Parts: sequence; C-alpha cells; structure tokens
Amino acid sequence: MELQHDLDKPLRSRRRKPRDPAQPQLPFDPMPARIEPCIPLLVSKPPVGPKWSFEVKWDGYRVAVHIERDRVRILTKNGHDWTDRFPAIEAAARGLGVTAILDGEAVVLDDQGRSDFNALLKALGGRGGKRRSEEVILYAFDLLYVDGHDLLKMELSSRRHLLGNLIGEGQGAIRFSEEMDADGQAFLDVACEYGLEGIVGKSRDQPYRPGRGDWVKIKCKRRDAFIVVGYEAAGDSIRSLLLAARKGENDLVYVGSVGTGFSQIVARELRALMDLLTVKKPPIPMRTGMSVLFAQPTLIIDVEYRAGTHDGKLRHPSYKGLLEVQDNAAIYRMDEPLLGAAG
Repeated sequence: MELQHDLDKPLRSRRRKPRDPAQPQLPFDPMPARIEPCIPLLVSKPPVGPKWSFEVKWDGYRVAVHIERDRVRILTKNGHDWTDRFPAIEAAARGLGVTAILDGEAVVLDDQGRSDFNALLKALGGRGGKRRSEEVILYAFDLLYVDGHDLLKMELSSRRHLLGNLIGEGQGAIRFSEEMDADGQAFLDVACEYGLEGIVGKSRDQPYRPGRGDWVKIKCKRRDAFIVVGYEAAGDSIRSLLLAARKGENDLVYVGSVGTGFSQIVARELRALMDLLTVKKPPIPMRTGMSVLFAQPTLIIDVEYRAGTHDGKLRHPSYKGLLEVQDNAAIYRMDEPLLGAAG
C-alpha cells in the first residue's frame, strides 16, 4: 500500500512477513463439554410485545449436538450421550463442516409434518429403548458455540441469524426451527387447531441463560390433578368421573367430568374403587344428571385437557391415570380461571 506525501518519495507500508507458526494466535473460547439447556417456563398465555419471538413447541427429546473436528456428540438435556440412536442427525452434523453446539429437539414427524412423541418412542424401541433410528431428525432453534466462539452472551436474534446461515433452508436431518410472523395468541390458536403441542416464546434481545431462563412455553393441552367427587355408572364399569379442583384453602369447586381415556378394564377397576367411596349427598355444590352417583372426595386422578371453558369447566378432558402419590396438595388450584380458558 502506498500513501502519497508532499515529500519526494511516497510512504510505503512495511512488507508483511510470513507468520511464525510458533507465535501465539488470538485466543479462542474452548468448546464446553456440556451446556445446561435453557428450560422454558410454563405460562398460561403468550407474552405480548415486539421483543418476543415465537416458535413451534416440538414434541420430542431435547438435545445438544456437539460438532467437533473428529467426532459428533448428541447429548440429552441431562447429559446422556445418545449419539448412537440418531445416526441421521450425526451424519448431517458432520456435513456442516464447522465446530459448533446446536440446541434443538430430536423428533419424528407424522404425515402432516407434526412432531409425534409416540412415533419417536416407537422408533427408538419403546420408552427406555436404545434402538438406532434413521427416522429421527433435529429441529435446531439455537446456536451456542461456533468455530471457537462462545455465543452464550450474544442476543438471541444474532445467534439465530448465525444458525440460519449455517443450516440454510434444507429439509434434511437437521432443520431450522422457524420463527413465526404472528403475535403469540394468534399463533397459539393456529398451533392448537393444527394439533401441535403448543408454542415457545423467547425474548429476542436476551443472552442464553442455562436453567430456568427467559423462555416461556404455552401448551395447547394441560395436564393436572383433580379429585373425583362422583361418577356415572355403566353396567359394571363407569361412563364418566365427576371432577373438582381446589379453591381457597379448603373448598372444592366442580370443573366438569371426564369420560374418555380409560379402557374397559380400567373402567371396571375404577368402578370397584368408586363403589367403596359412594355417598348419598353431593360433597360439593354441582348440577348433575339423575344417573350420577356421588363419591367421597378421596381419589385423585391425572387429567389431560385443552384449556377450559368460560364457565370454568375442563375442555376436552382425557383420563391419564391415578395420581401416583395421592396428595391433596397436588390438586389443581382454581384461584384463577383455568389456564388458557376458551369458549
């Protein structure tokens, strides 16, 4: 490079010498052996404001993909190495040609493009299975480290920009979890209608915080414990169970009935339990049909439901089993309307 000067000779830069291999280089951040994942907090409704971005809540196994020069490690959120179970993700990670840590969800998709946790379990050989499966793909939603640089202190929008450039828009075994161009409630409504598990909200300007960080999740379906206050008989089994939630310190309030989710065998087992708890008068105020039998409020069950109605009843409830520990403290508390109440 030359700079003209008012002297007789131009000023010239000194010729650069080849770098001495023994000379120290600029420091790089060592790749962490493991980063504790940021866990979304369950909330009742999506946050509002321009700083929030929203993505699909994928229903699978949370994993971190560590891509190193000579190996790929796929770690679960508890730090277990499951690389051997996800060969397609491992091969795709090697093909990226970087050293990096991707944060994402390992899933199996149904024919509608929705993540299907039961299909994922089946692909791996059942709950606790260790089978290798080429079906499992990764939806990556964050980039925590890349080519010698720790990105944890970088804001989310910049991390995702780098992640998008790295992955691209391909439909291979590693895919980019897209941010949806909609406000949170509108996106949640569409997600629930489409049969997804829910959505995740993240603050665009925040760093990555391991543990309980700044992310939130809003589910289309809730799962809580309720106490049985009656039942509708059907032969030697039951047609439905009447449910109540806690209100205040000691009161119970009726929240409707559940009539799906139990097999014929389970329905007969429940009938045998309920016959032991039958009482003549309703234990709480509730309006029911003539065929209902009332029960001492003792039995606590696990119920999945899709929010609630405006009059405080469970919407689309499904029986999931007896609560493993029959603890009154676990019963859903109705100090506020049912989460995500809808008409």
